[in-house]
Amino acid sequence: MLEALHYEFIQNAILAGLFISIAVGIIGSLVVVNKITFLAGGIAHSSYGGIGIAIFLGLPVLLGATVFAVIIAVAISFLTIYNKNRIDSIIGIMWAAGMAIGIIFVDLTPGYNVDLMSYLFGSIIAVPRVDILYMGGLDIVIIGLVTFYYKEFLSISYDAQFAKLRGISVEFFYTLLLVLAALTVVAAIKVVGLILVIALLTIPTYMAEMFSNKLSTMMVLSSLLASFFTLLGLVVSYVYNISSGASIIMVAIACLITVKTVKR
Repeated sequence: MLEALHYEFIQNAILAGLFISIAVGIIGSLVVVNKITFLAGGIAHSSYGGIGIAIFLGLPVLLGATVFAVIIAVAISFLTIYNKNRIDSIIGIMWAAGMAIGIIFVDLTPGYNVDLMSYLFGSIIAVPRVDILYMGGLDIVIIGLVTFYYKEFLSISYDAQFAKLRGISVEFFYTLLLVLAALTVVAAIKVVGLILVIALLTIPTYMAEMFSNKLSTMMVLSSLLASFFTLLGLVVSYVYNISSGASIIMVAIACLITVKTVKR
């Protein structure tokens, strides 16, 4: 494995894994404590519509997925704020519509024969430099916003009614969280794919929650765990020549089962 470090695609994969781990550690913690994992899943699968449109129009896939995912996140935020009793139905509709739009536009693209499995299940060893720059920039944005608005995010996460009484715009920070989750999902597509991205958002956070009693501690520990899972999964993928996304998630699940067994 050490000789593989000389290859540029392996170096890119390691950088991508570390960068995305920071994002999923922070945003995953907020997603879990706000109990909006299903919403994040809806955004993840809906973003496939942006991938299909980008392919059809000949635009960068990252750009198409980002714009589409942010639009879906804002729409979901607006609809769920005023229709809390219909959240599951709204997410189900958005989920199905996004996937259907993506499939239709890919089918309409003449001569397109690229393997779409990399978008569904990830291909970390094929991450280009532009995606790595995207992930690095996203980390800076997430760390900056969460640090600056930490008290506000903490308030809406554990007591939204109290936060509203204190004058905090719960709707704004709820929407901001969904937008950041959308950007994180798009960044993670190349690493683990649309199908497995929610597992990477939730498993490290679930484990971190067992060993922390503060949101900030949970974010740091979750990022470290995500980094460990990603790098170890990359090693397993390289050694056994299997899908990188699936390897990363199975490593995470194996570690989770081990920790739960030992703690019990």
